[in-house]
Amino acid sequence: MKLQILPARTGAQWVREGLRAFFRQPLAMAGLFFMFMAALSLAAFVPLIGGLLALVLVPALTVGLMAATREIEAGKFPMPLTLFVALRSDAPARRAMLLLGLLYAVAVLLVMAASALIDGGNFAQLYVNGGGITPELVTDPQFRVAMWASTLLYLPISIAFWHAPALVHWHGVTPIKSLFFSLVAVLKNTRAFLLYGALWMAVSVGVAMVLLVITAISGSAAVASAGLLPAALMVAAMFFSSLWFTFRDSFAVSPPDDSPSLPV
Repeated sequence: MKLQILPARTGAQWVREGLRAFFRQPLAMAGLFFMFMAALSLAAFVPLIGGLLALVLVPALTVGLMAATREIEAGKFPMPLTLFVALRSDAPARRAMLLLGLLYAVAVLLVMAASALIDGGNFAQLYVNGGGITPELVTDPQFRVAMWASTLLYLPISIAFWHAPALVHWHGVTPIKSLFFSLVAVLKNTRAFLLYGALWMAVSVGVAMVLLVITAISGSAAVASAGLLPAALMVAAMFFSSLWFTFRDSFAVSPPDDSPSLPV
């Protein structure tokens, strides 16, 4: 397995390919993403361990969405069971994926614990239990500090886990090594990932602007309130459709000889 060093413009290519894959099979990808959200929500309802279980499942189900995009790229139609491909692997592979999920859950819970030290747990409760942000929370300076602190603390976690599930599933890399390889791969391709993130932010803002224009034309604020959540979920589904391409291009089985190698 070799690490690819990519030019910055690759970030734009990932966004284009993600959008193209989504619109080749929009119903399938949207349906799988909603299944992804529903599975995590159902797991969260399990008594006592629901929140932890939902976090543990995130890497495995993310692999399922990546596998669906991979099938679309190959000209196939992704079936619903594709979402659970990592959990349907052989026992050693499944254990490795669940261990990675447990590491992810512990990392996220540590971030939430750190935020609770700042605002008494308000942000952590909002993150774990969901619900809306009230005006009181928005105006609470401790809540804002906790929110930004959590964002900064989560950033290295996100980088370490970006490629890790795919490395564990498709390359058989051990969970700990996958975190290291993912961290190196993202940092080595920082410019591509910065452009990738900026473009997805632009897509989100563009969708929001379209909603505002439609609201202005219709003269009804109900249009924006009714369309905001579906639009946000659709953009998220498009984003997840692009994850496979970030992994596909960052690692190669037989890249050029001068590419850095990552021994498994």
